[in-house]
Amino acid sequence: MSSPLTLQSLPLFPLGTVLFPGGLLPLRIFEVRYLDMIQRCHRAGAPFGVVSLVQGHEVRLPGAATEAFAGVGTLATIEALEQPRPGLLMIRATGTQRFRIRSREQLRHGLWVADVEQVEADKAVTVPEDLQGTADALASLVKALEDKGTPAAQMPLQPPWHYDDCGWVANRWCELLPMPAELKQRMLELDNPLVRLELVGDLLARTGIAT
Repeated sequence: MSSPLTLQSLPLFPLGTVLFPGGLLPLRIFEVRYLDMIQRCHRAGAPFGVVSLVQGHEVRLPGAATEAFAGVGTLATIEALEQPRPGLLMIRATGTQRFRIRSREQLRHGLWVADVEQVEADKAVTVPEDLQGTADALASLVKALEDKGTPAAQMPLQPPWHYDDCGWVANRWCELLPMPAELKQRMLELDNPLVRLELVGDLLARTGIAT
């Protein structure tokens, strides 16, 4: 068996949300510790890591608790970057690959970096008949947004659509549903995309969105 691919000194962006592979991440960046990091990543075409906060805040506050975050996150690749004015960056990033933190360090100016290993991507698993309603409901939602003329930049998810793939459908619902960040994190860490979709299906059934 080959060794897992590792990344050293990956810059981290702890957030109060969970980024899934294939997910969209719009960010408004103004903290000094992230401005330089994001510009460097953009110039180099390099990813940064998004991790979910379990303690602390996205923006450092005087006297606030030290940031603590989950041990599994997702690489984010910058797709678009704008600088409306000095000291402010607007980016649109996409989640790519999950990773597991092996060690972490906070630099003097507050930026976290980590040595990580990539987690194996979801295997392609066809949506089974008993969970087809989850995929159909997602397709209906996308069509409704398109019929309303929602601009592509404002769509909560982006093509290509993979309505026949358990992992893709589950990930998109995990992003859309108003579930606690702790539950989203557990969903992200599940290795079996079918189990993830089954859990999503239960949530959708309870809310009446899909049966």
